Amino acid sequence: MKFIANKEDLLNGIRIVERATVVKGLQPVLANILIETIGENQVKLSATDFDLSITTLINATVEDEGKFTLPAKKLGEIISRLNGELITFELNGSAVTITCKNSKFDIIGISANEFPQVEENISEDDCMEIEAQPFTKAIRQVVSAAAGYETNNLLSGVVCQVNKNIMEMAATDGNRLARVRAVVKNASTDEENPFEMLISSKVLSELSKISALVDAENIRICKEEKKIVITIDKTKVITRLMHGQFPKYNQLIPQSYPKEAVMDKNDLIQALERVAVMVNEKNSIVKFEFADNTLKLSGDSPEAGNSRDEIDIKYTGEPLAIAFNYKFILEFLKIVEAEEIKVQLNSSLSATVFVPCSEDDYLYLVMPVQLRN
Repeated sequence: MKFIANKEDLLNGIRIVERATVVKGLQPVLANILIETIGENQVKLSATDFDLSITTLINATVEDEGKFTLPAKKLGEIISRLNGELITFELNGSAVTITCKNSKFDIIGISANEFPQVEENISEDDCMEIEAQPFTKAIRQVVSAAAGYETNNLLSGVVCQVNKNIMEMAATDGNRLARVRAVVKNASTDEENPFEMLISSKVLSELSKISALVDAENIRICKEEKKIVITIDKTKVITRLMHGQFPKYNQLIPQSYPKEAVMDKNDLIQALERVAVMVNEKNSIVKFEFADNTLKLSGDSPEAGNSRDEIDIKYTGEPLAIAFNYKFILEFLKIVEAEEIKVQLNSSLSATVFVPCSEDDYLYLVMPVQLRN
């Protein structure tokens, strides 16, 4: 194996696929990237942790065909430190020699025969093309509301449906719910059979990061019963679909809100971060008190003390005291692009909905924590 490739292309490709490597695993080869020549002008980089596989193609001048695996972390460190534009890879026994100008590295790898086979091919019977920008934005808006990856249940997934030109995406961990609806101009789906999928929030989070490294207007998604392949330009993300009955989340959203507050997003972020310094980290509870165009925030910790802060808001309803896990609120606020947010309230024990003032199609529902008298 011998080829010459551009440093920027190589580094970008490594950053894309290394997201599927396993740093500490039973199989050392899973910490490696498979590098294989494709014809005379391309090299394919692949990585997998069995749950998630990523492949990408980069342009190269191939002199000798072949394939080999190299440790992702070490490879990325080497390529990032080279100061030339063209880099040569040459396989010599159990090592690959990497040269660039006056720099030379011999890096020991593992035979490509030990690398798991990545199945990229999938039936084209159930596919969809969608605009990349609204799709990846929706991922960022909802993915934090999913349950943690380690839970390995349906609530660690994100549900997505595309019907004609309307996309709906949602996630919930049982304590909060994020839902977004967006118009997607060029979504290609069968009108009588909406495209639906339930996919790991971890995979979608990685996909969102990959999309920032790839310049593509559209994303192509193809799925079979158990597998899904997402293609962005020359990059493919392959993973398993999740199966089961996802909660009927739209039924959780209140139909009316007798109380509503409007406030500056940055004012709330700063006040929450100040109050949170004295909050008990075991429960992360901050009390919100709405009254007379003012929001008072308070937190306390038996070991450390307490904190108080307040901001000016627009609120003329009956006074209401309610408490939340402040980390949930901050995660929402730091995603929102709008300068102002609406807080739609019922009672101190009812679900509360946070909505960006400029984005009515995006909502974030949080269940309150019961206050102790």
